[in-house]
Amino acid sequence: MLPDNFLWGGAIAANQTEGAWNVGGRGLGSMDVVPDGPNRFTYMFGEQPDLSFKEDEHYPVLDSIDFYHHFEEDIALFAEMGFKTLRLSISWSRIFPNGDEDEPNEEGLQFYDRVFKLLKDYSIEPLVTISHYDFPLYLVKKYGGFKNRKMIEFYKKYVRVLFNRYKGVVHYWLTFNEVNDTLFLPYISAGVVLDPDQDREQQLYTAAHNLLVASAWAVKIGHEIDPDNMIGNMVANGCWYPYSCNPDDIFASLQKNRDAYFFSDVQARGYYPSYKLRELESKGIKLPIEEDDLEILRNNTVDFLSFSYYGSHVVSTDSTVNEEITGNRLGTVTNPYLGPVLYKRQDDPTGLRITLNEWYDRYQKPLFIVENGTGTDDQYIEGQPIHDQRHIDYYRSHIQALKDAVEKDGVDLLGYTTWGCIDLLSASSNTMSKRYGFIYVDLDDAGNGTRKRIPKESFYWYKKVIASNGEDLN
Repeated sequence: MLPDNFLWGGAIAANQTEGAWNVGGRGLGSMDVVPDGPNRFTYMFGEQPDLSFKEDEHYPVLDSIDFYHHFEEDIALFAEMGFKTLRLSISWSRIFPNGDEDEPNEEGLQFYDRVFKLLKDYSIEPLVTISHYDFPLYLVKKYGGFKNRKMIEFYKKYVRVLFNRYKGVVHYWLTFNEVNDTLFLPYISAGVVLDPDQDREQQLYTAAHNLLVASAWAVKIGHEIDPDNMIGNMVANGCWYPYSCNPDDIFASLQKNRDAYFFSDVQARGYYPSYKLRELESKGIKLPIEEDDLEILRNNTVDFLSFSYYGSHVVSTDSTVNEEITGNRLGTVTNPYLGPVLYKRQDDPTGLRITLNEWYDRYQKPLFIVENGTGTDDQYIEGQPIHDQRHIDYYRSHIQALKDAVEKDGVDLLGYTTWGCIDLLSASSNTMSKRYGFIYVDLDDAGNGTRKRIPKESFYWYKKVIASNGEDLN
């Protein structure tokens, strides 16, 4: 059985739920200026230098599902499901509107005071992501995001405020969200707009180094302020399979898995792995290591490792096989042993068990699944139940897989938070129609709707799962 203190819950992020962009002294965030529609990809890939609002674009993040004004209702619904934890993030620009101020915005801090107090009233443990695809826009425009080393100092000031303010209130922290996406989606992961006149990879690894150093500083500061803090990293995960038993495919899958291992190796082991140092040397890329960086990394490793898992991936070295890759950032080919492709992914619950085992074998530190879910196209007709059997089937198979990893394989797993527990803006599409939640939000892609919250059938199913500590999956 899962341990009695297993942390069941769900996950949300400020930029995908809060809205209220012009309320309470908040400044603009990096995602506020990312539109929906096809143009959003130029932003995500760090290829859009113009970060101003444009009259012919729609910017859903500005309002989102308005968690800012609905948090009491939403948290009451999470409590009704029996949540033990809620993963949420803090909007950096709500605390430091520009990011480089001397003093934080008290009104922003008071908002999270109210959120955390309500969670405590319901005995829900907050799991807080300090920066979840969310940077003050001013820091992006003026300093270039995490390409600039000055960002480390701004981040240190920000985390020191959070750790002091919420000492004894928040015990579980994540430093950055899906930090390894810095190499693929530099704008949303690191606030970086790439300079086309400079080497692309040098810029990416400069940002990655600064993020890793900042993360280690957060661990150091958090432990100094409260030794009871549990501080983890967060990576986008999902094991890579070789397409065949061709040794070239086997080695290619090893290299793909290292793309995520690189970040967690540094954060969990405290040093740059030899495979990455040799790779960077061969490419002529220099990490901008300054005095004390290596010591900070070495002495401030994370207490646990967390990750998102939506599905596994497949890599092939055969050019004819690779012809089917259609441009999604994962570059994965279809796995012939899995089911249909849904939202560019194939369900693979066994892949979750494999991923848990591989990561626990590698690090021997507690793990936490902080994102796992699937988008659906749920429809709401007033007065009728919302049938979302797809959610139930997906979660049932993946919860069984994590149970097998714990009960049969001995993996130390702290908890499981689904993405997302309420319908919210999809980070990949910036739309509402890709629905993840147990709770339907009456809002369409154009921003029309009442924002009314309606539990789906999966709401009552997950409530039963939590009440039985994962024993009743029917």
